[in-house]
Amino acid sequence: MSRVRTVLGDIRPEDLGVCDAHDHLFLRSPRLPGQELDDPAAARAELAAFRAAGGAAVVQWTPYGMGRRAADLPGLSRTTGVRLVCATGLHQAAHYAPQTLDSLRGRLAEVFVSELTDGIGSTGALAGLIKVAGGFHALDPHARWTMTAAAEAHHATGAPVAVHLELGTGALDVLDLLCGELGVPGDRVILGHLNRFPDPVVHRQAAASGCWLAFDGPSRAQHATDWRMPEAVRALADAGFGDRLLLGGDTVVAGARSVDGGPGMPYLLRRAWPRLAAELGEELVGRIFREHPGRAFAADWR
Repeated sequence: MSRVRTVLGDIRPEDLGVCDAHDHLFLRSPRLPGQELDDPAAARAELAAFRAAGGAAVVQWTPYGMGRRAADLPGLSRTTGVRLVCATGLHQAAHYAPQTLDSLRGRLAEVFVSELTDGIGSTGALAGLIKVAGGFHALDPHARWTMTAAAEAHHATGAPVAVHLELGTGALDVLDLLCGELGVPGDRVILGHLNRFPDPVVHRQAAASGCWLAFDGPSRAQHATDWRMPEAVRALADAGFGDRLLLGGDTVVAGARSVDGGPGMPYLLRRAWPRLAAELGEELVGRIFREHPGRAFAADWR
């Protein structure tokens, strides 16, 4: 039976509730010096603000080696009442020291499987998805290595595979590799950041694989987000793919949190939801927030 694997245990998909399908409570990268999400008190306040806005669950896409603070997640979930799903996986090479990547050679899939089934280190928290990343309009050897390991871990556990698309590009290359060469079913793949490259033809071609289409990061400067997202989402719904859509906030730096003066997680519910409802209707948007994440992130765990 399919279950969503939260940091407090497995739950039924329908019990996930109103969900931010792609966000970050904690994140650290050499590409974002001085902008780390690394404050448990701020994370708790952000979750409380999200809860007050009507949110019930957050899927944190921060993968291995990027400061996800998995040990803090169960306590934050209990304290705030927000269900949390944690990622394993690996981001682009630029986010890691070379020695970190070298230490994972020959055992990457094993690490993913262990974090999905045994827990992350000594925290006791289980990961509930595998996060990997493509490059700009291409898949470099690092992306192929991580996606091959992700596919192996998926086949061993049933876990969903979530993909960072660099500036929203490369969706079809990712699907050719994951679903074509590596045999991951389309409905076990979540493509992130499609709003950043709003090509309706590519969106429809990707959707035809059966994958999940995530529009995340509203209110970001220099991305085609708020003003193009309703149009792109409506086009997919009109083409018959309204049942494959996900929405997320993707807060990646401290200044973007609502408690630090940014839009943060509540923006997704306070502003993006009503704007999309005006375009798509309340019924579909409600399903995108309440029903779709449970289906996308559930697995028949092995």
